[in-house]
Amino acid sequence: MATQAVIRTGGKQAIVAEGDILEVELLDAEVGQEIKFEEVLMLVDGANSRLGAPKIDGAQVTAKVLKAVKGEKTRAVFFRRRKDSMTTKGHRQNYHQVKITGITG
Repeated sequence: MATQAVIRTGGKQAIVAEGDILEVELLDAEVGQEIKFEEVLMLVDGANSRLGAPKIDGAQVTAKVLKAVKGEKTRAVFFRRRKDSMTTKGHRQNYHQVKITGITG
């Protein structure tokens, strides 16, 4: 079994393994740049596992930024009864798509 880690980025947690591709909130990085996630909450390597309190000191996950993408459009409809009034707003969240290149710790 490959090494897996639980990382925190953008206020969310993700379970990652080497070679995984995931979408994270926009980072302060350019496309093609290597980044490091240092908030590693848990490491699992076969039968061995380490749990941080709240994070594991010295552990890090490296990743490469592949591209910037947009999420699906969400719509919010504001309807006022008996006034023939309706407003629609939409939003698309921006993400970075990253590929996990290494897990150390």
